[in-house]
Amino acid sequence: MLILDSGGVSRLAERSTAAAALLEALRTEGLWPPVVPTPVLIEALHGDAARDALANRLLKTCDVIEDIPERLARRAATLRTLAGRGSAIDALVVACAEPRGSVLTSDPDDLGALATYAHDVRTERV
Repeated sequence: MLILDSGGVSRLAERSTAAAALLEALRTEGLWPPVVPTPVLIEALHGDAARDALANRLLKTCDVIEDIPERLARRAATLRTLAGRGSAIDALVVACAEPRGSVLTSDPDDLGALATYAHDVRTERV
């Protein structure tokens, strides 16, 4: 399973050859569509239709998780406490990737620290 944090959403939403190549590679590897927890939208979007157009176009192709179960929120809290760093949204992203998932992020330091305490979660820099 592939999870996107806000940096992953922003990077993949770009109109660039690098973003297009990465999208194609993810599709070829069977990692599409990715999962995006709704709290990630708080960091990835601006609340302005024009500024959010590219991100919104990308998000239409993703599996957006609208309901965050209490169990998942508690797991994210545990990961954040164990790592001693990262935002609540970062911790939630890593918790969503458990087990055996990957996170595409522009913040590999915080998410990597959280993933250290997660069950078989990898982080990949975008």
